[in-house]
Amino acid sequence: MDGSLNITAATVDPALLDLPWVLPLADWPSENIATLPKGISRHLVRFANLSGYVIAIKETTDVMAKGEYDMLRTLQRLEVPCVEPVAVITNRTDEDGKPLMSVLVTRHLKFSLPYRALFSQTLRPDTATRLVDALAVLLVRLHIIGFFWGDVSLSNTLFRRDAGAFAAYLVDAETGKLYSGGLSNGQRENDLEIARVNIAGELMDLAAGGHMEEDVDPVETSERIVAQYRMLWRELTAAEQFSTSERWRINERVDRLNALGFDIEELAIRTIESGNQVHIQPKVVDAGHHSRRLLRLTGLDAQENQARRLLNDLDAYTVSYGKQNLDEEQVAHEWLARVFEPVVRAIPRELRGKLEPAEVFHQLLEHRWYMSQQEFRDVPLAEAVTAYVNDILRHRRDEATVIGSPPTEAITTITQPVDVSADETEDWRARV
Repeated sequence: MDGSLNITAATVDPALLDLPWVLPLADWPSENIATLPKGISRHLVRFANLSGYVIAIKETTDVMAKGEYDMLRTLQRLEVPCVEPVAVITNRTDEDGKPLMSVLVTRHLKFSLPYRALFSQTLRPDTATRLVDALAVLLVRLHIIGFFWGDVSLSNTLFRRDAGAFAAYLVDAETGKLYSGGLSNGQRENDLEIARVNIAGELMDLAAGGHMEEDVDPVETSERIVAQYRMLWRELTAAEQFSTSERWRINERVDRLNALGFDIEELAIRTIESGNQVHIQPKVVDAGHHSRRLLRLTGLDAQENQARRLLNDLDAYTVSYGKQNLDEEQVAHEWLARVFEPVVRAIPRELRGKLEPAEVFHQLLEHRWYMSQQEFRDVPLAEAVTAYVNDILRHRRDEATVIGSPPTEAITTITQPVDVSADETEDWRARV
């Protein structure tokens, strides 16, 4: 390899040096390529295995690679959902000394899928709506920190399942700019219009290829992002004024934001000169209310809706066992050890790449509820796990790494009951 190769990274993985940087990305041998679904990109992108994980490699110019690397690192520090930058590699040359394009290396987001891969599977007709809703939340979060995307689209986003919904992650930041003074209304509206037009085009393309339900209107669906964005932006940022006798509305506003998955870190409250009115406005709004609470109580890192579902299960456990007066963290530790972890351990090792543990737990609760409804009885948790693994999970494609054909080999049936306290647990499970 030419000694002029430059690698810029916060932490350099020595295994990067073993990849064939002397070859154009299009000519890399198959043994270096990881089979993963790709979104549409104006640049050539390849996936490769590196030290037990998967990286995405994008050929681009020196300036764009360095700029996007720096921007992704900044967004990560601001806790914005985005892919993790690994390295920028410049001064590439082939074996004859001819220059090759620089590359940006990012870490593949485990359990994530581009929107086209989601539509290649048999999903419910409202998939497009749920993807647009997730993208609206991401766009609001970006705009709150002063980030102008400039190329908002489904193609530049990765999606992870989130308890019946999706969580959106920014993938392509090469057109983005961060403004310390925040965005103007014109900049926000510009991003919103870009999103509306791009989404309409992407959905029309899917419809033309027969990958979407006929009753889904691409234009109408794309316009949903405008309505969802404006609703969220108004709830998160708008000022509110009310009578001093209605001070309960302060807590109501906080509760509404928490229900949307946001925390208020600062709230500006002032009284009007007449003394009869109160004016409030959120000053700093931070996403991930339920995720942070779950992480604090259990150490589990989950998407927002997954965290909400697990916390509901924890709360039901607390009430059913009469543990409301005990320390919250103590009860959470007990729930983790007696309920969540036994379920996760019951999933056969070869199937653990199908879905994230929190998503498996959510889907298991859903499946158990449907089984109980259909059979007019309280289905035991161990029985539900076995049924879920064999009837649902075994038929899913692997979303941790490779998306290929559904497995055809037999899946081992769980024969041992899940280690959960039987009678009492079944009693409160029936209420979830």
